[in-house]
Amino acid sequence: GVLKYARDHFCKDLEKETFTYVMRNFPLVAKQSEEILFLPVNEICDIIGCDELNVKSEELIWEFVLKWIEQDIENRKKHIVILMKQIRLGLMDTQFFLENVKEHPYVSGNEQCRPLIIETLRFLYDLEMITQKTGEVATPEIARPRVPHEVLFAIGGWSGGSPTNFIETYDTRADRWVKVEEVDRTGPRAYHGTVVIGYEIYVIGGFDGMDYFNSCRCFNAVTKTWREIAPMNAKRCYVSVAVVDDMIYAMGGYDGHHRQNTAERYDYRTNQWTVIAPMNFQRSDACATTLNGKIYITGGFNGQECMNSAEMYDPELNQWFMIPPMRSRRSGVSCIGYHGCLYVIGGFNGISRMCSGEKYNPVNNSWTPIPDMYNPRSNFAIEVIDDMIFTIGGFNGVTTIYHVECYDDKPNEWYEATDMNIYRSALSASVIMGLPNVRDYIHQHRDRLMEEKRQKLLLLETQRTVQTRTIHNSQMQAVLNQDINNNNNNSVNIAPNNNT
Repeated sequence: GVLKYARDHFCKDLEKETFTYVMRNFPLVAKQSEEILFLPVNEICDIIGCDELNVKSEELIWEFVLKWIEQDIENRKKHIVILMKQIRLGLMDTQFFLENVKEHPYVSGNEQCRPLIIETLRFLYDLEMITQKTGEVATPEIARPRVPHEVLFAIGGWSGGSPTNFIETYDTRADRWVKVEEVDRTGPRAYHGTVVIGYEIYVIGGFDGMDYFNSCRCFNAVTKTWREIAPMNAKRCYVSVAVVDDMIYAMGGYDGHHRQNTAERYDYRTNQWTVIAPMNFQRSDACATTLNGKIYITGGFNGQECMNSAEMYDPELNQWFMIPPMRSRRSGVSCIGYHGCLYVIGGFNGISRMCSGEKYNPVNNSWTPIPDMYNPRSNFAIEVIDDMIFTIGGFNGVTTIYHVECYDDKPNEWYEATDMNIYRSALSASVIMGLPNVRDYIHQHRDRLMEEKRQKLLLLETQRTVQTRTIHNSQMQAVLNQDINNNNNNSVNIAPNNNT
């Protein structure tokens, strides 16, 4: 294999690149590679013990370890202890640990595994009883999350009645949002779009509360610097953006006077925008995404009504094609390409903010509904990270929100994730993969995650107690007021009879 060749021929750069590839693509390598099953135990430990190993669940590592041992059971099962020490056992699902790890013959038959099993059981018990703990609770090594391969950046938006330049990143492994200090000093913007090329985030168009922008900015996540790039040909607030083959597309939007059907394309190599074929309809507050090398744009507002139409752009033909309309009208909508389908979620139908979603399958050219989100929202950010769709922030019809949810199409369910640091709508999000300085953008205090969880749960318990007391006091006051009213009424009724 490549790794063995690199080591045998002292090709350090090739060895490093191969190791990095294994780290970033471990689920695929573990499933498909035969070569990795013949590596010695020390190299397996180097791989599965690495903080940078890109795995969504520790259960996958356990299954790989069993697969590796089964290549030579008699000579390899003795390594189970040192292999288990590389796995974050405390991050496993409790039921999985109890049934698949604790009771496995390799483990139950090896007395040296007992300390690890006891440590994990103690941690899992502490996790269940965390709010009853007094004093600070440390996070043991077996429960400290690995470093994520992908980082989500949430940029700008509308918060507290005005636009913001606030930036935060989401650490999927720790389920934490991290404030980024390197904001754009030229000022805030909302209703803009963002896309990623390499390690750079391009911020397109938008609105600062006064001006509609054709200006565009670029943030380099490695150097942490901002720069201006060429402006678009048109001002575009409520713009829709997408990227295909490292070309950035900006479509529709509002220039302060008109909703637009125009579109243009940016080449970062020449720093030039070029006008492309216009869309079939004017659209602002729509959303665009890429799927199978094509651009899809959905919904929006044309100046008179919220739209349910959608169209597809073929970059090779420079032509737009209509696709079947969505099941619902959606302005302030978000869409994303995911597992071969176009997912369209939330938005405003002209009456209320929506929590519904639907997906378009280009194979059968049809739309089908997906489960509802927990929170209705429009003008929110959407991205795919950790192989799930994340919906971030937005407006629920009453206020801006900071709630985050994620959707997994395998169980076909939504889950709640940690809220952002600030309430905001009209933001945009993008994901960067493989950042060399990824540790600059992740949660730093991984040894305090348990204590943070304890503090959060205690706060929630306090809030519930206060709320319960408030409700109870209100009910008691209502009963008291009723008694007083009854007594007053009785006094009024009795008095005339006494005077008769």
